[in-house]
Amino acid sequence: MGTVIQLKNQINDSYFQLKESVEDKLVLTEEKIKLKLNSDVELVQKMTNYHIKTGGKRLRALLTLGSAKLCGYSKGSRDVNLAACVELIHGATLMHDDVIDEGIIRRGKETLNEIWGNHSSVLIGDYLLSRCFEMMVEDGNLEVLKLLSSTSSKIAQGEVLQLQHKGEVDMLEETYLKIISAKTAELFAASTKVGAILSDVDNKEKDALEFYGRNLGLTFQIADDTLDYNSELKMFGKTVGQDFFEGKITLPIILLFQKLDLIEKENLKKIFIKEIRDKDDFEKTISLIKKYKIIEECYQKAQHYINLASNALTVFEESKEKNIFKNLTSFSLARNF
Repeated sequence: MGTVIQLKNQINDSYFQLKESVEDKLVLTEEKIKLKLNSDVELVQKMTNYHIKTGGKRLRALLTLGSAKLCGYSKGSRDVNLAACVELIHGATLMHDDVIDEGIIRRGKETLNEIWGNHSSVLIGDYLLSRCFEMMVEDGNLEVLKLLSSTSSKIAQGEVLQLQHKGEVDMLEETYLKIISAKTAELFAASTKVGAILSDVDNKEKDALEFYGRNLGLTFQIADDTLDYNSELKMFGKTVGQDFFEGKITLPIILLFQKLDLIEKENLKKIFIKEIRDKDDFEKTISLIKKYKIIEECYQKAQHYINLASNALTVFEESKEKNIFKNLTSFSLARNF
């Protein structure tokens, strides 16, 4: 047991090591976000202040700052500005997500839409995006502008694709991967590639970091979706069963459906067709997930993307930053916060 805890600590340490290695830049990123979200409109200021206070891991910003450092960027503040950009895109997508999902809790606090309503929340999400695009134009790099604007477009398309397949327990695994690739992995990939672009490295390094970020994002999302059905990890900062009660079809349900007999398949379909799922529905689903060892299978699938992400870093020489990035792949899968 002690060995397992020690391994967990080492895994989570990789996140804190990354944070520590770019601490001064992260502080400046937070200040930049606050500055950019200043508004003379009282409600806008109130809502953006609340959003900032809800915090978050700032993982995408850290990836931008860390990848810039890995590629040798040292002078200037473009990394800070672009780290703020990716966080603003992320923040906007969360606000829009909560409206679509009718979410009421995020990071342990009430969502913006729960407090101020859907209309205001959608507009504040749009406000974050517009501020982000201002900063991208100010940066003046066409490659960055093209990458981040394209990423925003893909995230929106992923959201629509998920809506299109809502409640489909027989969804193809390929469709699920398209959804999480667009909604999550694209921004991870952009976060790491941006750091390489501003460092003016070769295309080989840019492509490697983009590939790394994309596969890290896929691992991160698969882990997140799996945790929703893993009652053994209640210490995680996410409410167990949240995706289930919202009717989201994620990898555990897709893999489960593939293994069920005909009667079990029909019962699972009935559960997800319902407008509201109750605790009894959840317990039945968890029981089937345990019966068919779905959690283990999900983690095996995620391990594939961990390997891809780690292998992408071979183009870089050994360094502290490279080692942190390599360990982050395990953090994305086995984190406990």
